[in-house]
Amino acid sequence: EVKLVESGGGLVQAGESLRLSCATSGFTFDDYAIGWFRQAPGSEREGVAAISGIDGSTLYADSVEGRFTISRGGAKNSVYLQMNTLTPEDTAVYYCNTAINGMNYWGKGTLVTVSS
Repeated sequence: EVKLVESGGGLVQAGESLRLSCATSGFTFDDYAIGWFRQAPGSEREGVAAISGIDGSTLYADSVEGRFTISRGGAKNSVYLQMNTLTPEDTAVYYCNTAINGMNYWGKGTLVTVSS
């Protein structure tokens, strides 16, 4: 069974940092790309960052480029999202995602709240 479990969210002030983690299981971790998405209240879910399983190449949304860093590895086949210089506009539930054989798999999300 494919599982993705996010953690690391919380309440921070503008300008501070958070590191999100996505622990995965149930699939061959190195074979698949993993992405981070977020959904703010009243908004659609949007892509934030993604990392390839093949060569570790990364992709970022314009809104987070230069502030967020996605990485992968660790004992729990995890993907991380280091978020620096947070702003209130980054407030959202953050989800990790992978697509395997045409199926999308999502975690339950972790809430990030940035106060001004």
